Amino acid sequence: MKNVHSYGDSPLFQPLVLGDLRLRNRIVMSPMSRNRARADDLPTALMATYYTQRASAGLIISESAQVSPQGKGYRNSPGIYAADQVAAWKTVVDGVHAAGGVMFLQLWHAGRSSHPDLQPDGGMPVGPSAIRPAVEVFTDAGLKAAPTPRALELREIPVVIEQYRQAARNALAAGFDGVEIHAGNGFLLDQFLRDGANRRQDAYGGSIANRTRLLLEIVSAVGTIWPSHRVGVRVSPTATYGDIVDSDPGALYGHLVRELNRFRLAYLHITEGELLSTRESPGMDFSALREAFDGVVISNNCYGFQDAEDVVRSGSVGMVSFGRPYIANPDLVERLRRGVALSDFDPSTLHDGGARGYTDYPPIDQPPIAQPQTVSPQIDMTDNG
Repeated sequence: MKNVHSYGDSPLFQPLVLGDLRLRNRIVMSPMSRNRARADDLPTALMATYYTQRASAGLIISESAQVSPQGKGYRNSPGIYAADQVAAWKTVVDGVHAAGGVMFLQLWHAGRSSHPDLQPDGGMPVGPSAIRPAVEVFTDAGLKAAPTPRALELREIPVVIEQYRQAARNALAAGFDGVEIHAGNGFLLDQFLRDGANRRQDAYGGSIANRTRLLLEIVSAVGTIWPSHRVGVRVSPTATYGDIVDSDPGALYGHLVRELNRFRLAYLHITEGELLSTRESPGMDFSALREAFDGVVISNNCYGFQDAEDVVRSGSVGMVSFGRPYIANPDLVERLRRGVALSDFDPSTLHDGGARGYTDYPPIDQPPIAQPQTVSPQIDMTDNG
C-alpha cells in the first residue's frame, strides 16, 4: 500500500450506522497481537496511547484478550478475566473515547495453540481433540513447539462458555462499545468448527451442526450480557494459520452463517483466503458467504485502498479492516483521505514489548523519532490482514 491516491469522496469515508452506533467511516482497525501487556496479562498505559493514536478509525477492534488464564496463547497478551484487567482496559477505552473513537474488545481463547509455559501450573493446553498442531508458540523463553493438547472433557465445556460470559460482562464494565468473539485463526473456537482439529464423538463433534454448537452457545451466552447489535463474530474459513483445515468449508460456514443470522449480530468479520498472503481461495465463494449474512460484513486480509473501496462500493461489504497498515500509520484514515504514501513498519519491533515501533510512529506532518536499534524474536502476527 505504498502508492495511494486521494479518494476523499470514497465510500470508505462515509459514516455507517452499526446497530445504535454511528461510525464516522468504514475503515476498521483489525485486531493485532503486539505483546505489550504485562507478564500478568495486565493492559498497560502504553497500550492506551497506542489505541488512542488510532482512534480515527471508524471502529477499533482490540487485540485478542484471553477470557481465562487457560486461554493464553503467547506471552504478554492481555486478559479480560480479572478486576485489575478491567480497570486497566478502562484506561485504554477512555482514551479512545476521548479522541472520538469506537472500540470493541476481541474475546479469545487460544485452545491448543499454547504451551505449558503459558498455562496455569504448567498444565497442558486444551483443544477439542488431542491433535498436536504444527505451530510454535511465543513464550518468555522464546519460540517453543506446541505440545499435543488435552481434549476438553464434556463437563468442562459449560465452564468455558461461562468464561466467555464473564469476559463479556468485564468488557461491559471496562466501557467498551461492544465485543467480538474470535472464532478464527486456528484458536479454540476455530478448532471446534473445523474437522481437521475436531474429532470428537459427542455433541460437539462430528456433524457440522455439532461442530458449530460451541460457538453458537457462546454467542448466546455473550448475548445475555450485551445486546446482539453490540456483538460481532470473527471467522477465517480457509486460513490455515494454526495448522488447521476443514474438508468442506463451504458447507460448514454456509451453515454457520445461517445460524448466526438468528442472533441479528452487529457484524460478521471475515478473513478471506490465506492469512497475510492472499484472498484467493479455490473452492470457497466468499461473495456468497457475504450475501448469506443478514447484517454488516467486515472484510479482511491483504486489502489495498482501491480493493477496499471497490468492495464497499459494490454493497456486498459494509466495512474493511486493515491490520499491518495501522502499525506504522496511526493516522491511516487521514493518509488515505489525502493520498499520502504510507510508512513501512519495522518488523523487528512487532513484539519487543516497548514503545519503539509501537507508539513512536509519527502522524503525517511530524518527523520520525530516532530510536536505538534492537532485535526481537520473530513470529507471525495474528489477525492483521
